[in-house]
Amino acid sequence: MGVAPRKYYWRDKYMYDVAFIGFGAAAVYAAYELVKQKSTQKIAIIEKGKALDKRKCPIDGVRVKSCVHCKSCSIMEGAGGAGSFSDGKYNITTNFGGDIAMYLGDRTAYELMWYVDKINTEMGGAECRLFSTSGNNLKYEALKYDLHLLDASVRHLGTDKNYEILTNIIAMIQEAPNIDLIYNTAVESVERSEENGGWIIRTQEEGPRSQETIHAGKVVIAAGRSGSKWTSGVCEQLGIPLRDNRVDIGVRVELPAQIWKPVTDQVYESKLVYRDAGTRSVCRTFCMNPYGYVVTENTNGILTVNGHSFEDEAKRSENTNFALLVTHHFTEPFHDSNAYGESIARLTNMLSGGVMLQRFGDLLGNRRTNRKRMQDSFTKPTLDAEPGNLELVFPKLTLDTIINMIERLDKLVPGTANTDTLLYGTEVKFYNSVVNVDNDFHPVTAEGKTEESMYIIGDCSGTTHSLSQAAAEGVFVARELLDREK
Repeated sequence: MGVAPRKYYWRDKYMYDVAFIGFGAAAVYAAYELVKQKSTQKIAIIEKGKALDKRKCPIDGVRVKSCVHCKSCSIMEGAGGAGSFSDGKYNITTNFGGDIAMYLGDRTAYELMWYVDKINTEMGGAECRLFSTSGNNLKYEALKYDLHLLDASVRHLGTDKNYEILTNIIAMIQEAPNIDLIYNTAVESVERSEENGGWIIRTQEEGPRSQETIHAGKVVIAAGRSGSKWTSGVCEQLGIPLRDNRVDIGVRVELPAQIWKPVTDQVYESKLVYRDAGTRSVCRTFCMNPYGYVVTENTNGILTVNGHSFEDEAKRSENTNFALLVTHHFTEPFHDSNAYGESIARLTNMLSGGVMLQRFGDLLGNRRTNRKRMQDSFTKPTLDAEPGNLELVFPKLTLDTIINMIERLDKLVPGTANTDTLLYGTEVKFYNSVVNVDNDFHPVTAEGKTEESMYIIGDCSGTTHSLSQAAAEGVFVARELLDREK
């Protein structure tokens, strides 16, 4: 269980000077910076999920083959957040991954992201290679086929090294005498304290114990991607406006690693964007995993698909996987983009019992992939998914855009559109509605009041969609808290 909150008021006013809600990338790197700079503030970090070493998904592929809907999903929640078991890609760029530059400017944003990279290398990632889109002709070659490569540097840690680095950082945080890590504890509400101007945080620890109340002078909401709905609810209660965001829906592509090796050896992560003139939709590659594995994710009880890979060569597969995502924006009368994405994913779950798998050749031939066709496939899947027909899942414009994108990629990287290229559905990237925050990430109410003692950062705020930008926002807020401490 988590550390019990203190039963006294710190400095005769608050139990804690600062309370973080959530312990994903934003909070982890914020706490690192506070410890590194020897902050004396009394800090609580409240996390719904488990400690990092206690996060174990029960799916083992033998006794448990599908999601059992744990109360707290160990893949998505817990110390380190949803990125703990990811591929550990830190993209150092403002071209994608969030809007941090809109608030801090390009110079500060890059300084913070490079600082995060420095932390990662010092905490165990020094041998991990830094890739870049500069210094090669991939961008020129892609433009021949109306594919646009977004510039970025990327430090690929790998799932194994990413976990090791997080373990080292969290161990450092745990040793700080002024920080309480409170696990297995959900925050039910965040309320203004009219008495002293701070915040009242009402929590419910896992198990039969009654509700606890935590008082804090300042609160940092960093609930991550899985906490986006909860964050929206808090904002609505506090009168903080939200702006609708997009949802990205698509498939995860898996094929022999040798096909994309000429590209992945150069840049590892290539963000290629294609604007389809016929469907008027935008499709992009996302989260490329050379020699990786396709995995499932559980988001609010919905099974979707993702991918990861390892730095350790002994753990690598023979395949490369990446996502193809089509962006969806909505206007009148419908605004709930995440609900739309959930409906597509739920339909996939209903038809397949989880994740659906189809060969590209079968999709083009308007036929369902079945077990027999999968047995004959030269490309062997790294995830045990149910063969099916993605035409029953995706809207026509979305699926047409994905097919057109694969055929474009085949011109750049021959072999991408092979018959046995595997497509897994559904991959969905949910984005929280963008919270109305100022340039210091303080929320601003509809009446124009800035909540100076609250910060909302990371993916739950809708301002970031990546590990590097979420971590950078965490460092920024930590420095703000340090400045106020002086």
